[in-house]
Amino acid sequence: MSNNNNQGGSLGLWTCVAMIAGGMIGSSIFSLSGLTIYSAGPAAIITWAIAAAIMLCYGLICAELSTRFPKSGGVFVFPSKALGKTKEVGKFWGWVSTWGYINANIVAISFAAIYVGTYLSVGFPIFEGKQILLAIISVLVIMILNSIKFTLAGKVNNILVLAMVAAMLIYIGVAFFSGAWDSSTLVPFFSQGARGTSGFLQMVPTAMTGYGSIVAMAFMVSEVKNPNRNVPKSVLIAMCIVLCLYLGIITATVGMVSAGFLMENPGMQYIPLYAAAFTKLAAYPWISKVISIAAVLALYTTMLTVMSLTSRAIQASAEQGIMPQKLAQNNKAGVPVYATLTVTIPCLVISCFPQFTEMIVSFGALFAAVTIIINIISLIVARKKFSLPDGAFKAPGGIALPLIALGLIIMCYIPDVFNGGWMIWAYSIAWYFVGIIFYKVRTKNQNTVGGKEYEKVG
Repeated sequence: MSNNNNQGGSLGLWTCVAMIAGGMIGSSIFSLSGLTIYSAGPAAIITWAIAAAIMLCYGLICAELSTRFPKSGGVFVFPSKALGKTKEVGKFWGWVSTWGYINANIVAISFAAIYVGTYLSVGFPIFEGKQILLAIISVLVIMILNSIKFTLAGKVNNILVLAMVAAMLIYIGVAFFSGAWDSSTLVPFFSQGARGTSGFLQMVPTAMTGYGSIVAMAFMVSEVKNPNRNVPKSVLIAMCIVLCLYLGIITATVGMVSAGFLMENPGMQYIPLYAAAFTKLAAYPWISKVISIAAVLALYTTMLTVMSLTSRAIQASAEQGIMPQKLAQNNKAGVPVYATLTVTIPCLVISCFPQFTEMIVSFGALFAAVTIIINIISLIVARKKFSLPDGAFKAPGGIALPLIALGLIIMCYIPDVFNGGWMIWAYSIAWYFVGIIFYKVRTKNQNTVGGKEYEKVG
């Protein structure tokens, strides 16, 4: 294999850290954290720590893959290079990984856009009744940011992340130093939640969604300066920052809002920070506005990162001739603008139907699991097929790391997938069936530019 380009793109370490952290901190900690508290009680603190450990393993696996195959669009590139005895077989597995990933990410962007209106309307009454309009505006703003020079978008993201972290720290500080936090609500620790003493383990898959963007820079490695160093390092630093913030938020909240309170007030389950603000921090009426601002900034940074990841995955597929060649083209700023527009359009449509939010999100569960499993297997196979390029990062733990990560992720995701019922399976099978038909039609008897690109990158 050829030697890695050690210089890479233009994004430095701290911009990479901000992209990963901003991508991870989204609606999950502001909404799904309440569901983990409801189900696990104070032990939700452990839930989020376990989820972080699992997703850190996955992040390091993808970091190694990105330095083995240093090209953006890793969700397609990694399987296409590593899997299969022939290039065509590898390309097929890259497409399977990408096709589900596109669906899951479009759902994630739409979910975040819908919740922008939800959080703004709670903190600022002037926005009540404008959820759909705010969702549409949010998607369009993120599309514009993703269409400008990537270094400029990175600087905007840095500012948003700093403001978001500041707002989260304000909430944590007020919770602990206002006298509202009560340690007695943490007792008993494991049995308070609706799912009993094992609830903290059952909720790990839910918490894992809060760390999904740990792979952001690995999947956009072409944009990273000195990727052999900065991709793995940014994964570790971003996870440390995000985990500290998450544990701070969860610990602050469970000391003010108990699982019992959320059982008695189901309307508060998805807005636990507001529940704390309304019940225990009423002396600080401005805190609800701080929560709204933090939530909206988190949603925007998540949308920015996820749309970037998805457009690069589409671009990588187009370079291989699977999707229309137009989608592989960059604009003057070096951004795959047509691929970005392709992501934007379905997000705009889905954002107009907030009443189906829960159903929309549930349909993405299986796609996320399939993509993660394919990428972990890609590392196992790549280590057998290829020697490690000079200077490339190697994830610690040898063969044990991917095998442990694979086992844990399967155990965590599969129960949720099966509990989703026949509709998730029917929808998922139909989506992959359409994707395979599309692949067959697009690749039949084609000698594409993407095939030449495959040779050049490999």
